[in-house]
Amino acid sequence: MYRLRILGAFMMFALAILPAMASAQVRMTVPPQSETIALQGATIHTVTNGVIENGTIIFRNGIITAVGADVEIPAGTRVVDATGKHIYPGLIDAYSTVGISEIGAVDMSNDVNEVGDFNPNINADVGVNAESRHIGTSRSQGVLTTLTTPGGGLISGMSSAMALEGWSWEEMSMESAAALNINWPNPNPRSGRGFGGFGRQSGPQPTYEERVLQLKDYFAEARAYRDAVAAGETVRTDARYIAMVPALNRDIPVVVSASSAAQINDAITWAKSENLRLVIRGGDDAIHVAARLKAEEIPVILTSTMDAPNREYEGYDEAYGRAAALYEAGVKFAISGGAGALYTDRLPYEAGVAVAFGLPEEEALKAVTINAAELMGLDDRIGSLETGKQATLLITTGTPLDMTSNIEQAYIQGRELDMNDIQKHFFTKYMEKVRQRMRIIS
Repeated sequence: MYRLRILGAFMMFALAILPAMASAQVRMTVPPQSETIALQGATIHTVTNGVIENGTIIFRNGIITAVGADVEIPAGTRVVDATGKHIYPGLIDAYSTVGISEIGAVDMSNDVNEVGDFNPNINADVGVNAESRHIGTSRSQGVLTTLTTPGGGLISGMSSAMALEGWSWEEMSMESAAALNINWPNPNPRSGRGFGGFGRQSGPQPTYEERVLQLKDYFAEARAYRDAVAAGETVRTDARYIAMVPALNRDIPVVVSASSAAQINDAITWAKSENLRLVIRGGDDAIHVAARLKAEEIPVILTSTMDAPNREYEGYDEAYGRAAALYEAGVKFAISGGAGALYTDRLPYEAGVAVAFGLPEEEALKAVTINAAELMGLDDRIGSLETGKQATLLITTGTPLDMTSNIEQAYIQGRELDMNDIQKHFFTKYMEKVRQRMRIIS
């Protein structure tokens, strides 16, 4: 009887929200590029090869075929006048949950955390909802690619590089297993940040040393499995160990979530012993380890520049100036919009705050374009405007890092996007309400 009541309640809830969900998705998915397009007369910010005034960029079948100030336009090309506008590469969020997290208060709409501590075989892309309303709002702010990332446990799974356009996750996925993610244990459980997935629990908890040893043991087991298979030995198929092989072979990076100096130092020492391509994510205390990060060429994904200080003695601008400090120290970094899907659309402003607190604007732009692409092995496809790369770009009124600029049009792999989103939809709707009310009053 209890189960029937729960089922009945769920059905009533579903029936109540379905109409709202049906009307919430207001953008239209567009077909692949079918004609050659030239954007002419704009200021083109290539990121890697300087700025081109009064430039032209041509793309066909989703690929840039020419970019420059004196470009011959082939016959039959559709020319778009972009005079007075700016063209930038689409922004890249190196750490996001767009597509796997929808409404925080509704558990069934969130598919971020998997059960268990070791889930290297979890690829985020298979859980991405192509109809997520966060896709439209992220694109409207210039974010056209995300590294959608699972969470939970010690080994969370694989970040998937997702182009934010398509009818399904298969169509959107650029790289299903772009990076392996690890939550480094917290040596200070009183902080409440947990032990790599344990969090605050009643009863005895494993120590920091025990959790690190579990991680080391798992990597040793995966390496032994890889070597046994390579030697032609008969082994039981294990999808989790198989998923570890690209990371063990240094084909993909291992992104370790670590914030304190102690965590970062321990993660570096461990990764060196494992011969891994390490990327630090979080990096609150990265400036205190900057000399080591630079010497060992370990990049950082800063998960927010708009945080409050972590400690009472830190200045109000500790997080705001974090990116500038790392730049001055010579550490390579990307900036993300934060883990929550609700925050990916503020990615350009995270970079903009860093500019306001000392980071050169061109470096901030790199932190959300080419640097993010290079960290994840995507720089041969996206991150800058170059011949041979995907036509994933923005037409703007100014720098996308400034909230006074407008993203007028965007293209993903040559597709001319429908720029509508749920926020624009509701703005138009309720402004019409205001106009109707004013007519009645007058």
